[in-house]
Amino acid sequence: MQLTQNVGTIDRIARLGLGAVLGVVFLAGIVAAPLSWLVGVLSVIMLATGALGFCPIYRILGVRTCPIQRV
Repeated sequence: MQLTQNVGTIDRIARLGLGAVLGVVFLAGIVAAPLSWLVGVLSVIMLATGALGFCPIYRILGVRTCPIQRV
């Protein structure tokens, strides 16, 4: 499976920001367990998809928020 970028710049910035906020919430212990682990996992997912520019759910749904790359 090729990781073709399907997440646009604004979407990536939003994902990185949300991932950072969720990471701080998780590390600060603001949310009690077991919900805290869900927040931690969501943080990692948001940071990873933002950094890579690829979202597997977008691929399944056929969504692209980035401009089409012409070769």
